[in-house]
Amino acid sequence: MPRLTPHINAIGAATPDHDIHQAFIGWAGEQLSDPRERALFSRMAERSGIEHRWSVLPRGENGGSPVSPEGFYADGMPPTSARMQHYAKAAPALALEAVGNLPDTLDPESISHLVVASCTGFTAPGLDQLVARALGLSGSVERTLVGFMGCYGAVTALRTAYHIVRSEPDARVLVIATELSTLHLQPDDALEPLLAMLLFGDGAAAAIVSTEPHGLAIDGQFAATLPDSEALIQWHVGDTGFAMHLSGEVPGRLGDALAQSDLRRSICNGAGLDAIDSWAVHGGGRSILDAVEKGLGIAPDALAHSRAILREKGNMSSATLMFALQRVMQGPPVDNGIAIAFGPGLAAEGFRYSSA
Repeated sequence: MPRLTPHINAIGAATPDHDIHQAFIGWAGEQLSDPRERALFSRMAERSGIEHRWSVLPRGENGGSPVSPEGFYADGMPPTSARMQHYAKAAPALALEAVGNLPDTLDPESISHLVVASCTGFTAPGLDQLVARALGLSGSVERTLVGFMGCYGAVTALRTAYHIVRSEPDARVLVIATELSTLHLQPDDALEPLLAMLLFGDGAAAAIVSTEPHGLAIDGQFAATLPDSEALIQWHVGDTGFAMHLSGEVPGRLGDALAQSDLRRSICNGAGLDAIDSWAVHGGGRSILDAVEKGLGIAPDALAHSRAILREKGNMSSATLMFALQRVMQGPPVDNGIAIAFGPGLAAEGFRYSSA
């Protein structure tokens, strides 16, 4: 029996239209009482490689930002309940926009499975059910919700679709990653958490995975967890949203790990790095991308897609990798590509791909 090869046939992506990056920089600077820390934050913001981040939060009647007098955070930090109420409305809407941006109009009757990844909100019925109902998917469609896995959640969602298609050759899987990170602004006045919040924006991406031989062929799944690293990236549910802890040690630990031959072999499946002609790397931040480039010893332009997405949209958690894959699909054919994302654990998750 011939080996079945799952393919990402198409990707659609969406971001909101509210750019909150400069408003956040101004607000964050006001939280720091030490002039030296304010100056350092300003320099780090300029060097972040980020120019825009987009938010589902309303502009307000006078067009202001979420931290302006009429904004979502005008009266202080809303409780988690209020943030989740907004998530339950805004997350499905952004997910549906991403589906609507697929190259071809989605035929609801063609979808056999739905896999949704999101770590920035909770609601029941879940985001999977809300999206399925809005799209008019059959009640018999099998649904899987990948929750709270962080930035590599899209890898897990696509891997789930990969295994579904391998076991059911006629399956046609709709994969969605939707993240509303800007719902989780925190009342911090310390430099490190403010720098972590500087990275994140909102976004959603949708993909079709099937055995139809067009798009990007998926193969060679891999996963690795760095030892003694669980404290480096943490995501805590609190009374005022979800609080992110992102240690400044993360880039160094990743760079060191990627420089080791064992992880390199796992990622490249024994092939030399010079055989890799495409990289779709989760743009967790400029320092993360710099660490990947240095750790693997790859060319400065190898991560061009990831750096462009970081610049234009920031870190959209799990959705980010699918934005990178979309740009790969829009470019020249690929012989040997690698998709990789990093997140809590500290873990690296990914797969290899090639053009059909």
